[in-house]
Amino acid sequence: MLTLMVITKALADESRVRVLFALQGRELCVCQIIELLGLAPSTVSKHMFILKQAGLVEARKDGRWMHYRLAGKEAPKEIRDAIAWVCRSVAASYNISEDAKRLRKILKLDPEKLCRVQNNR
Repeated sequence: MLTLMVITKALADESRVRVLFALQGRELCVCQIIELLGLAPSTVSKHMFILKQAGLVEARKDGRWMHYRLAGKEAPKEIRDAIAWVCRSVAASYNISEDAKRLRKILKLDPEKLCRVQNNR
């Protein structure tokens, strides 16, 4: 029951659902996620903490960079099922379509430069 409650809490926010969809098949640096969502770094960090706590994403630190990806094949079945369900459910939504266009542009940017720009805002 606790696992279900943690997962549903994590999925109860549009920004977190958008992140899950954006992470399909890729790893993103937190600066790329910040740029995609257009939210403050502290807000994105809180969202990522909730997703990680729920087991929906995995984090990897590389120097001063934090990278996130969806939980992998070693994750419990309920986690994998929740991710698949969310991604199927929102795939056709307008916000997700707009995010995909925005993410294509973000992925062309140098993450280090992107981080510097965000820090100077």
